[in-house]
Amino acid sequence: MLNITIEEYFSIYETMLKIRTFDETALMLAESGELNGFVHAYSGQEAIATGVCSELTKEDCIVSTHRGHGHIIAKGADIRRMFAELYGKAPGYSGGRSGSMHIADVSRGIIGANGIVGAGLPIANGVAFALDYIGKNAVCAVFFGDGSTNRGTFHEALNLASVWDLPIIFVCENNDLASTTLRLETMKVERIAERAAAYGMRGVTIDGNDPIAVKAATREAIECLYAGEGPTLLECITWRHHQHFNADYSVYKDPREQAYWLSKEKDPISRFETRLVSEGIAAPEELAQMQTRVVAEIASAVKYAKESPYPPPASMFENVYKER
Repeated sequence: MLNITIEEYFSIYETMLKIRTFDETALMLAESGELNGFVHAYSGQEAIATGVCSELTKEDCIVSTHRGHGHIIAKGADIRRMFAELYGKAPGYSGGRSGSMHIADVSRGIIGANGIVGAGLPIANGVAFALDYIGKNAVCAVFFGDGSTNRGTFHEALNLASVWDLPIIFVCENNDLASTTLRLETMKVERIAERAAAYGMRGVTIDGNDPIAVKAATREAIECLYAGEGPTLLECITWRHHQHFNADYSVYKDPREQAYWLSKEKDPISRFETRLVSEGIAAPEELAQMQTRVVAEIASAVKYAKESPYPPPASMFENVYKER
């Protein structure tokens, strides 16, 4: 049983709200044509990024995915710079050059998001190896979807991490869909965590819509790492609320299943609100005030991004070639 302070409960709730409001806003802006490129919304999966990152320090690292806004926000990124990046503006994390799927902030341990399915896994192994090599008391958490577990990079990464006892946590966000393909159409195993056994690794399946369950499993995984018990494959069962990206119409989703996962009993934020109120941790008025603050913060970040300058044309070759 985790001993969680009221401040921690509020921080978890606020982080999930920020992630949801950020991505709902970004999706709306993309669908209206105001943002260029694609947005892969994280809505519905907020408890995973929040629960995992609530157990990480600034020294710990994360490696993200194409659906990575939630991970990056949960690790403490500046929302204004994130929106600036989505708008292609100069104050963005990559000077407006990377867009939605490649945001990084190494100073906060955010090694980067990745537009290639499964590509973050071997990168995370490299990060974990570096942390171990330099003797840093830190871990790396790598996020990936269920579809990634059918790719060679997944199996290669788990095998090497196990053999070398790397300080890494593999976080599978199992939303039952690999882009537009149902999970059971591409694999026989019922639980992805079962695949950990092939590499002599701990495999744990948890409710990915419960941030406290995710937090507890992450803490245990970190304790196992420091106890010399090796990495963990953490399978978080969840559901993405929206389409794969903003130009996809989700015709492959079962409407009944969609309604089930969007219900107050399954939605991670609604569930957590019910818990906070029913356990006397927060009053409805306090939650409403926090919602108002988060909406205002996101609106301010969008305004900042819109008013920011584009990178000057003369800078187009910067960071392309390494100076001798």
